[in-house]
Amino acid sequence: MAVSIKNARPGVSGAGRLYGGTALAALAWATLAGGAWAQQTPAPTDSTAVDEVIVTGSRIQRRDADSVGPVLTLTAEDIRNSGSTSVGDLLQKLPSAGVSLNSNGTQGTSYGASSINLRYLGGAEGSGNRVLVLVDGHRWVDGVGQRGFRDFVDLNTMPLGMIEGIEVLKDGASAIYGADAIAGVVNIQTLRDFDGTRVNSRYGTTDRGDGEQFSTIVNWGRRFDNSALVFSASYVKDSPINTEDRDLTRVTLVPATSAGTSPSGLFILPGLSNNAYFGTGSGFASSSAPITANALAPYGAGTSADNSFHTASLPGDYYNTQAQGIYTTGPSERYGFYGRYRGDLTDTLSFHAEALFNRRVSDQLFSPVSLDIGGTSGTVRGFSLPSTHAFNPFGTANGVPIANALNFASTQAWRVRKVMSDLGNRDNIQDVKTYRFGAGFDGEISLMGREFTWDAYGSYARNEMKSSALNGVNYENLFLGLGNPATCAATPGCVPVNLFGPMTDAAADYIRFTTRETNSTEIYDLAFNITGEVLELPAGPLAVAAGYEYRQNKATDTPDAYANRTPTYLSSSYATTTAQTRVPTAGQYSLHETYLELAVPVLRDVALAESLDLSLAARYSNYDTVGSATTLKAGVGWRPVHDLLVRGTYSQGFRAPSILELFQGGREVNLQVIDPCNGGAVANPTLIGCAGVPGGYNQINFNLNGLIPGTTSGNPDLEPETADTYSFGFALKPHWIPGLTITTDWYDIRIKDAIASQAPAKILSLCSTRGGVYCDLITRDAGTGAILNLGQGAQNLNEIRTSGVDATIRYEFDTEIGRFAAVVDTSYLSEFTTIAPDPNGGAPIVDERAGKGDRSRSTYPHWKGQTSLRWSNGDWSALWRGRYIGESTDVVNTVKDAKTDAVFYQDLEAGYRLEQYDATVTVGINNLFDVMPPASYANAPINFDIYTYDVRGRSAYVRLGFQF
Repeated sequence: MAVSIKNARPGVSGAGRLYGGTALAALAWATLAGGAWAQQTPAPTDSTAVDEVIVTGSRIQRRDADSVGPVLTLTAEDIRNSGSTSVGDLLQKLPSAGVSLNSNGTQGTSYGASSINLRYLGGAEGSGNRVLVLVDGHRWVDGVGQRGFRDFVDLNTMPLGMIEGIEVLKDGASAIYGADAIAGVVNIQTLRDFDGTRVNSRYGTTDRGDGEQFSTIVNWGRRFDNSALVFSASYVKDSPINTEDRDLTRVTLVPATSAGTSPSGLFILPGLSNNAYFGTGSGFASSSAPITANALAPYGAGTSADNSFHTASLPGDYYNTQAQGIYTTGPSERYGFYGRYRGDLTDTLSFHAEALFNRRVSDQLFSPVSLDIGGTSGTVRGFSLPSTHAFNPFGTANGVPIANALNFASTQAWRVRKVMSDLGNRDNIQDVKTYRFGAGFDGEISLMGREFTWDAYGSYARNEMKSSALNGVNYENLFLGLGNPATCAATPGCVPVNLFGPMTDAAADYIRFTTRETNSTEIYDLAFNITGEVLELPAGPLAVAAGYEYRQNKATDTPDAYANRTPTYLSSSYATTTAQTRVPTAGQYSLHETYLELAVPVLRDVALAESLDLSLAARYSNYDTVGSATTLKAGVGWRPVHDLLVRGTYSQGFRAPSILELFQGGREVNLQVIDPCNGGAVANPTLIGCAGVPGGYNQINFNLNGLIPGTTSGNPDLEPETADTYSFGFALKPHWIPGLTITTDWYDIRIKDAIASQAPAKILSLCSTRGGVYCDLITRDAGTGAILNLGQGAQNLNEIRTSGVDATIRYEFDTEIGRFAAVVDTSYLSEFTTIAPDPNGGAPIVDERAGKGDRSRSTYPHWKGQTSLRWSNGDWSALWRGRYIGESTDVVNTVKDAKTDAVFYQDLEAGYRLEQYDATVTVGINNLFDVMPPASYANAPINFDIYTYDVRGRSAYVRLGFQF
């Protein structure tokens, strides 16, 4: 059944709340994932009493809190006991979660952000744009990034202390909550009203003494006769881990085939080969035998100048950029404040208002710029180095006679490649500020002799980032510093530049460039909801929920003006700096939508049906960008006997293209992907797309440590994507085994007109194996074989299909030595298929990813799971956790087998409650056996998927909590 889409205008979104229910799967501890048996909520105590519970999965107030769809719940205690320091880190451990942006490492693209990607359905690596993230049932503002805004929620914009719990609906929910809920819904629950002050602090570090983590949360609450206040302050600081400090990441798995770029330089200098004056041999400093400096020291003068250089070769001239302070995990510092006021205006009407501020400062350290310039050779061309230049070793200023001096003109094929260590490591810094204000009313109203509850809520939120990229190169100033000495002398501030020996501080400052950019996202949201029971049916009351929402999203991206302007001295095909260029972007959309949800009791207390319930929902959405859509959802819950609940759902999904996908201006990117043409045409005779690539070519010698330069952009002609989701499962709680719960849920999701960019690895693979039109997106340097650009762009692919099974076994029991709670939770990914059109007009290109890990930051193991055993006895408690990530494939290579091994992480934790001080002390060890990620050739040069595995190794922590 397809979603109906009309016109060319937009609409889809949603936010909502369901009062007085409980989630289906209440977890006993934080790492538990997967549904458990639906239970009634125990009566709250005075210290934790709440007047409503936000529940993801429905907006209807139910007497029977059993959910038709699988819902997972994490409490505040679960979060504290998880051993995680961020919400993203916790959610990524769920077996149902795919690769997500939760690592701040140099080789990733999170830039300090955190996302949740359920079912691997994010639109790009680690993206969460097919998961709807709500806070108390309401929309949150999209994230911002180092090189442009995002189209998913950044979980690190939420102060940790404001979070009371998390609910995850692992089911399509567009009809209930609106667009983006194709893969599921994550609902963040904020602090409930309480009295007193709660303080929680945590400190941890690895057994190698790095990667320190510190967090502290102070929450204060006060309840008055008819009102309440809560306030939360949070602080989190994560310290870095360097690639050189882990064996796995110290050296790239891709073997060097020729001497690469280093601080000593790699020089191709026409005129030095077989030069009588300098006494050089044939081929010296030629393209086939580039030279490098003997040492980072001044070079010799006159006829001895060439003696300071030698023909570069391995192994003597090997240089490891991984050992240059690159972050495996980067530093981040966050602090945030959250406050809420709630007051009863009458017995049936209350008002609440909330405000939030959060700030994050994060950075990623890279190796210094890998410069590649020249006359008619090199990545950036048009430079010259006159024979009269002060730092031309083979020029007159170095004692070489005019007749013998060498001039390197812009029309000659001279080339300099050099790691610019004189400028220092590149450093990307993000300063992100989040503001949010919301207010609303909720109450009760009598209609047609029945009681209904309602709420009206409005909010405004804004994310803004100021980013800096330090220690780049200003090509304009480098052109002047290498060029005609007279021109440099006449240009204010110009300093001659030495690329053949140590650079002066003045020269380094002259060519150093810092990129400064800003981007922001905003959201305006207004919502009204009403729910109640409209009539009595033979099997119980017919409950209904209805509502309306208006939303407007805005985003702007302002790149560095200087970095994006047309060069003065170089060709317009080049940039003014080493910064990645992009076009400024501004866009917005708005929408109106309405929804209706019904909870229909069909049978109650009859033969083979203790209960049979239907859940029905419909939503109409209207966007001002892509038109209108109606989505439907139907679910059934059948309890043949009290111990067994059988459930199934069918839902339609709808996702309109985001501002990023529609309006993003063209921008340059660096892609971590293996070039199948490494080694050149000679080494790859069966790959027709590698024809003409010179022998010995290795991508590691070009661009930034072998990353592939590319461009990507939005597409204003995108159509919305639609989805059909089916799920079926059961929850068994046998009364003859108290405390045992078994749940199993099968899912099948099919997305049509899926919005995505073709994966860079897929583009390279198709080009190498099929050639022709598949290579049109790839531009190579004819002389070196280096990829100069790989083009990407958002498009509506044919289809994405995924299916699998989630299963959980949970057993809680009491013994003479205390209470135990055991959980085994697993997820099996049976299919993840992308179907894309063939540009040659042939059969569609089918790409099955389940079980594969042969692309960077894209690991799709069939099996994932976690297990835990918790013990408690009075004031003492202990916890063991295990997390399993199954094996997957790797790129076929000559270094290791084409397999990424399975891993099993284990944690231990022990706690003691000091009742007299109302305090708790907890100590723990994460990754007890110091398991490192499995080596992955596809993820070179960092050698593992940073969005899937933990590279910290063994780490210990202590946590202290108290309240008064």
